[in-house]
Amino acid sequence: MKHNEIKYDYRGKQILVIPDMHMPYHHKDALDFLKSLKKEYEYFDMVVNLGDLVDFHNISFHSSDPDLFNAGDELDFAIEGCQSLETIFPDMYIIGSNHGDLPLRKFIANGLPRKLIKSYNEIFEVGEGWKFVPDLTLKTDSKALPDIYFHHGIKKNGLAVANQRGQKIVQGHFHTEFKTEYSGNPNSLLWSLQAGCLIDDESLAFAYNKLTKDRPVLGAAVIIDGMPVLEPMILNRNGKWIGETK
Repeated sequence: MKHNEIKYDYRGKQILVIPDMHMPYHHKDALDFLKSLKKEYEYFDMVVNLGDLVDFHNISFHSSDPDLFNAGDELDFAIEGCQSLETIFPDMYIIGSNHGDLPLRKFIANGLPRKLIKSYNEIFEVGEGWKFVPDLTLKTDSKALPDIYFHHGIKKNGLAVANQRGQKIVQGHFHTEFKTEYSGNPNSLLWSLQAGCLIDDESLAFAYNKLTKDRPVLGAAVIIDGMPVLEPMILNRNGKWIGETK
């Protein structure tokens, strides 16, 4: 797949960034949290999902937990979640990712041509307003404004990626990373945005998380006039969203 690049003057715009959800193993309050952000900001000019929208745990190249859904049920529940998300955000870019692209990866691993696979819009039963792309670059006509580059996750040190590429960088994938970092040079201000995730950390799908002390950070982000704003999803002691944004 070719890189996806569009001319887009992000000045004066509000862009919602949705990190890894891993449906159907997303946090049960994630959709309500995103609805709340939409209400708080009143509108978004663009919505970008950073990938791993769907987990596809049961068709992974790794061992599957027998106490989780089978592949068919997992997909049915993921479709239900995607359709609920589509009612909130009917237009959205979805970035290619290691979990999200598992159907294609499985086809290739088994020697099947791409022509045999359905489009993701068909698989998830969503409209054409959802655009599935490998990555996304927003370019302006102004040489003074660096591109904004959205990728599922290149490496944990996002600021190093920003400096290497000379672009503002937005990443998901690294569930424990929820931060912005800045770097200045004589020509422009660069930044890296790590947007966390919206998973249910108690699910068996994320049992591997228990091997580390770092915990996933739940939230999303908004890019306003070209600058990032983090929006944490704050939970109470029972693991439920408190019902309001910061």
